[in-house]
Amino acid sequence: MSSEIGNKLKVSLFGESHGRGTGVVIDGFPSGIRIDDEKLLSFTARRRPGRDKTSTARREDDIPEVLSGILAGVTCGTPIAAVIKNTDQHSGDYKNISHEARPGHADYTGFVKYRGYNDVRGGGHFSARITAPLVFAGGLCLQYLEQRGIYIGAHLASVAGIKDEKFDPCRVTKEELLSPGHKKFPVIDDEAGEMMREEIEKARLDGDSVGGIVEVAATGLPAGLGSPIFDTVEGRLSYGYYGIPAVKGVSFGAGFGASAMRGSENNDEFYMEDEVVRTRTNNHGGILGGITSGMPVTAMIAFKPTPSISKPQNTVDYVENKDTVISIKGRHDPCVAVRAVPVVEAVTAVVLMDMLLEEGIF
Repeated sequence: MSSEIGNKLKVSLFGESHGRGTGVVIDGFPSGIRIDDEKLLSFTARRRPGRDKTSTARREDDIPEVLSGILAGVTCGTPIAAVIKNTDQHSGDYKNISHEARPGHADYTGFVKYRGYNDVRGGGHFSARITAPLVFAGGLCLQYLEQRGIYIGAHLASVAGIKDEKFDPCRVTKEELLSPGHKKFPVIDDEAGEMMREEIEKARLDGDSVGGIVEVAATGLPAGLGSPIFDTVEGRLSYGYYGIPAVKGVSFGAGFGASAMRGSENNDEFYMEDEVVRTRTNNHGGILGGITSGMPVTAMIAFKPTPSISKPQNTVDYVENKDTVISIKGRHDPCVAVRAVPVVEAVTAVVLMDMLLEEGIF
């Protein structure tokens, strides 16, 4: 099923942007894991819309209602099901464009795929609204991993060409990983963050949008996780990242920058430190041959500009088969990458926990 991910830990998403709600079923989550509800709700709140001008004006509480699988704050080992209700949808904004292809959206491809029966309101099942229950699932996985010394954190690495500082690829600490997530705007360098906010606001006032890049890192992973060729750590993580709406690029370690290096520059030299194998640099992003090396796993995830903009755009009416001009109404993020930071953390946690369970490491 296209809305399900995982082998040992299966996470299945359902719902539409303007339906009654969205939700998730998590199968394979171990029993006996104590869940910190306050910490979980704090994490899911980071993705919540309507927090400031850098996100959509749509206001949702995004409080997950757990239907099964957790009793008295402890996981039962049975499927965990949760629903997040939609309470502030304006479906009327889409009434007049139900068969006009919004540029950059999946309206036309969804129409073809589902023979015209897909829900186009707010993007339907293609909407980033589906990431709300995904963040809930990831929040559970993050707590499971942290109880085992594995920490995952992300920040907004760049917006409109303005760059934040990067995580130390070799020695990023737990505190450094988690710090951006405790801020209202998820960056390392607050000065760079203010410049990003200014560019986002300029785009919003101009009826436009901007893209961005999220950097994520994971520490505490053992060496030896993953397999070569088609079941690599990069492959599994990328599969998850591309499930996040608006993701257009993924790279690990030095990424595309490695193509401009010589081998002598790109190769990470090994050395021993307290009887542990380490590398002096981390261009490989903590993964060699598809398998973790024990160094921090680092990745960059690129998000396109929000396709919903108020500027008039040329398009087609794919029912009447004619050219037309569209002006998109509704409430939209001027930069989706901002609220995508916890989504990237969530996906990273889901994928890595699934792989660890699958290989019997925990």
